This record gives sequence, structure tokens and C-alpha cells, in this order.
Amino acid sequence: MKKIISLLLLSSGILSAQKTELKTPYEKGNGNQSATYAEAIEFYKNLDKAYETIAMRSIGMTDSGEPLHIVAFNPDKNLEYTQLHNNNKAVILINNGIHPGETDGIDATMLFMRDLAAGKIVAPKNTVVVAIPVYNVGGALNRNSTSRVNQNGPEAYGFRGNARNFDLNRDFIKSDTKNSKTFQVIFNMVNPDVFLDNHVSNGADYQYTLTYIATHYQKLGGKLGTFLNEKMMPTILKDLKTKKIESVPYVNIYNQTPEHGFAKSMETPRFSTGYASMFNTLGVMVETHMLKKYSERVKVTYEYMLSTLNFTDKNVAEILKLRQENIENHMTGGLYTVQWEIDSAKVKQIPFLGYEGKYKPSDVSGKPRLYYDRTKPFNKMIPFYEVYKPKKEVYIPQYYIVPQQYWNVIDLMKLNRIEMTQLKKDTLISVDSYKISDYKTSETPFEGHYYHYNTSVTKTTENVKFHKGDYIIYSNQKNSKYLIETLEPEAADSFFNWNFFDTILQQKEYYSPYVFEDLAKQVLEENPKLKEELETKRKEDKKFAEDGDAQLDWVYKHSKYFEKAYLQYPIYKKMLY
Repeated sequence: MKKIISLLLLSSGILSAQKTELKTPYEKGNGNQSATYAEAIEFYKNLDKAYETIAMRSIGMTDSGEPLHIVAFNPDKNLEYTQLHNNNKAVILINNGIHPGETDGIDATMLFMRDLAAGKIVAPKNTVVVAIPVYNVGGALNRNSTSRVNQNGPEAYGFRGNARNFDLNRDFIKSDTKNSKTFQVIFNMVNPDVFLDNHVSNGADYQYTLTYIATHYQKLGGKLGTFLNEKMMPTILKDLKTKKIESVPYVNIYNQTPEHGFAKSMETPRFSTGYASMFNTLGVMVETHMLKKYSERVKVTYEYMLSTLNFTDKNVAEILKLRQENIENHMTGGLYTVQWEIDSAKVKQIPFLGYEGKYKPSDVSGKPRLYYDRTKPFNKMIPFYEVYKPKKEVYIPQYYIVPQQYWNVIDLMKLNRIEMTQLKKDTLISVDSYKISDYKTSETPFEGHYYHYNTSVTKTTENVKFHKGDYIIYSNQKNSKYLIETLEPEAADSFFNWNFFDTILQQKEYYSPYVFEDLAKQVLEENPKLKEELETKRKEDKKFAEDGDAQLDWVYKHSKYFEKAYLQYPIYKKMLY
């Protein structure tokens, strides 16, 4: 019996020692050092062992060959990831190290989760906190001290590109990486009400240590967007001010001064907060300022997470209600904006704490160069372009039809918990059909793609035969915004624009001119209207009129012999009408 008591006391002593010794590498250092990937994971393993309110597990793989980890804190000790929303609790998901040179969030979140577990922070009553310790594992393992050339600390950090050199904050739609696919599993499993993605900025100089990119309220839509813009963000920012932390929207400029004004970011779904908005999640990207001391940046990141937690915990019922309502705002028959543009007529003035920007001769080139004079700080009002207007809208269909051969699309739909059914037999359906009428393509590679933009389509209604096994995807479902953003080709980050369907942009069949000449004559004789259109084109286009090959090709492309698959968008939609 005495031996059992001794063992219990010893065990208790070890546990107590673990709790008191759980200091982060950042705390043990000189204020300018960040945890390595291995140190971060080891810290959370020990935190898991020491506290019943903390659990870490690995879920899925990354391109580096290492798994992706998530850590949860729940004061109720219920750490089953499928039950985090039990008892109407809210969930905050924190993402760190998407760009591993931007380490502030990695260190701040280790402190934050430890302080929650240890009781240094008042435990939330209605909120569970989930964190990804390091999202870009491959980049974190590629540790150096030079790649963030403009950044003031820490002493060592990771590289922006992942193990395959992808920028993961451009990969949330195209999902070229294992990291992205695993993230989508985590995001849909955790179903966060609030999402925080911790970053460090790389731009103009100013007095702020903290800037932020909140999901655009118009992109989020409805009362949920209004709640984010008019209640959540003002309350959090006011709370930060009580801690003497001034903040401003992310200063979205390059190599110019902020006094001329800047625009609020409209994050498309390739970015983390743009991705989160498709699931009606309140998203914020924290952007600390690269030129401020590392210890100051870690501190404000920590405080932003704490202010967000306190706000969420006090407003859980309203957040849950508005998220549910927002799902119902994007149902069949309604209009959905797939392209936005700044409404330059609606500009407002915001206070800004900056430094005077000046020019002087460059010591390198002798040409004028920009610099900021820190001896001349200012506090003045500057233009801020916050309001956007729809550039392109579409009507939400009753359902989309995705042919089964597009397994790459289907696989991503499944990852994002899109509900689908398969046709049980071959079926003829009257659908809206798109032809790609125009698009532009980037001249240089971007994240492994030659990205399309300024895409436009022409629409017709026709009867199309679909096959047994093709997928019917109804719009009236929880994650309908994901459907629209990916399947509407004119949307900024559509699957079409990310090259999922580039095979339709290339002809597969051609003709021998000397053989087709006689058939082309027959085509024109049998189609007087087509012949008339050819004559009109000759009159209006002198160059065309002098080019026999171009005329023959024109006839071919307007005949029944020209392949139907060319520029035919292979996803169809069924409207209510």
C-alpha cells in the first residue's frame, strides 16, 4: 500500500513538474528566437500529456512526408473532434506557419494554448480552441536566416514555399498539395465558426505592429457579413486599444506611400480567409509588421487571439444563428456574385498612423528611391476603399451535373463534404450549357499553373445525354458557395481558371484542306444562310477575304464536322425555369 502511495505521489510530482517546466523555446530564448518544427510538436506532445483539457493528434499527410497535426483545448475535456460543437459551443480554428518565415503565430499560439490549459487565461465557457501548430511543414524544415530579407527577426525561420515549393496560401482551391487536401479534411471536420490565420506583412512602413485582413463582409454576405463588419471587428479592435495596441486594415500597397489611400482586400477562395468564407466562417488574417521587434509581434498576435476568444465566447448564440441563416441565403434561384470590383465612388477616410514617405538618390543606382522618415511620424486621415460592387453575377441553379470522368473535381467535392448523387441510368436532360467565348492566360507560371482570367462564356439551353454514374449536385446544401465558386467558369478562382479543363481548349481533330475543299463547297450549298454569313465576313474583313485558308477553316468550324468538345465547358447546370 505504501508502495502504491509512493508511486502515486511520484506520478503526481512528475505531472506537476511537467506543468511548471512547460516553457516554449521562445520563452527560453532572448525574445528573438522561434521554435523549430520538431520543438513545436514536442511541446504540444508534452502539453497533451500534462493537461486533460488538451489533445493533439495527426490527421493526414503533407508534401514533406510528415503528418499535419491539430491541437484542441476544451475546458470540458471533451476532445473528440466530431463532438466539438456539442452543447452549442463555438469553435475557433487557428492556423500557423502557412508561410514558415512568418513565425509569430507559431510561438504566440504555443503560449496561448499553454496559458489556456494552465489557467492563466480565464477558461471560455462556450468556446473550443483548435490550432494547427505548423501548417507548412516542409517550409518549416527548410530553415534559414536569410530568405525573409526585409524582416526584423527572429534569428532563424522557415521558407515560404512548401516541400514542393508551392505557396500554400494560393492553394486552397486548386489543391495541388497534400497539405491543402489534409487542411480541407480538418476544416470540414472541425467546422470552425471563427478562423484565424497568423501572418507577417511585407510592405510599407508605418507605426502599427498589428494589421489585419478580415474576410470582406460583402463576400461573406447577409447579416453574418454585417455582424463581422459592424460588431465583431469593432469590438475586438476596441479591446485591443485597451491594451494599447493600435491596428489598421492590411496596408495593401507596393513601393508607394499609404497617404494616397488603399483598398480593403477582397480575398478570393485561393486564400485561407477566402476559402473560409465559402463555409460561412468568420475569418481574419492577422498581419504583424515585418519591421517591428519580434517580441512585440508575438505579443500582439497573442493578444489578438485572446480578444477574439473573449468576443466569440460572449457571442456564441448569435454567431451560430447567423452562420445557419447565411447558408439559407445562397440557395437555388438567387443571384451570386462571382466577380467583384472596387466601387471607387464610395471612399471613406480612416485615421492612419504613418511615417512621412520621401525620396532620395539611391546609393546603388543613383536613381530616386523611396524611404520612410521615422523622425517624422504622422496621424492623419487617408482614403480607404472598402466598398465593392458586383462585376459579374450568376443565378444559382437547381443543380449542377459533373460527368464522372472528371474525378479530379469529384474528389475535391468529396473532401469538402459536398452532397452528391449519381444517375442510376443514362438520362436525357434539358440543361444550360456554356461555351468558353473568351479568356486570357498569364504569360508566366503562377504556382504551377498558367492561370486563366477575364473568362467569359456564352450560354445555351439544350438536351444533353448524361450517363449512368454521372453526378447530380444540388445547390440547396450547406456548402453551396463552394460549388458556385469552383464550378462557375467566370468566378475568379474557378476550376476552369485553374486549368482543370484545359483539354477543351485544344482541338483534337483536323482536316486535310485539299480533301475538305469539295465538302466545304457542299456545306455552303446546303446552308444558304451560312454562305451569306461568309460573304458578309469577307466584305467586313479585308484580311480574311484575302486568306483562303482562313475562309476554309471558318467553314469547317461552322459545320457539323467540327468537334463539339472544343471550348465546350463540360459541367452543366439545371435551372428552375
